[in-house]
Amino acid sequence: MNMSEELSKEISYALRHAPWEYELEMDEEGWVPVEQLLDALHRNRAWKSVTTKDIEQMIECSKKKRHELKNGKIRAFYGHSIPMKIVKEEKMPPDVLYHGTARRFIQSIMEKGLLPQNRQYVHLSQDLETAENVGKRHDDKPCILIIDAKRAWNEGIKFYFGSEKVWLADAIPSRYIRKATYGLAVMH
Repeated sequence: MNMSEELSKEISYALRHAPWEYELEMDEEGWVPVEQLLDALHRNRAWKSVTTKDIEQMIECSKKKRHELKNGKIRAFYGHSIPMKIVKEEKMPPDVLYHGTARRFIQSIMEKGLLPQNRQYVHLSQDLETAENVGKRHDDKPCILIIDAKRAWNEGIKFYFGSEKVWLADAIPSRYIRKATYGLAVMH
């Protein structure tokens, strides 16, 4: 399989089936900013050097026309197995949410809290498995953070319902965050 086909498969997976693993923010029509997709791809060594040009070329060369690019955004044409919309609906979160991340980010998160970085929102997972999958995109032995979402909500932190797997927040101060012991993540 050539590089372009591999890239097409990776992007299809991200856009159609697991946008939350890539921390992508899709609008109701399935569009995602290309910059956000590139940022997600660059976190994987195999895709470190992918550029917008590579994505344009991949779309041009594809016989199956799986994706389209327009105004700095990309979407899959078909085959979604997910509800498309990341709704910005303010909602009371479950008592606990999770966030998977690389070990190298832990010190900064424990000092500054979870910040959206180059996303609009901090992405939080409703279950450990999703948090672990997200974390594995950044680190082969990710650190799982447990967010005391109920306390944060009660103290004025806004949460938004994203999908059955994803919750969003503007930021999570470090006082609501603790590290899971790795055994906890493996048990589930």
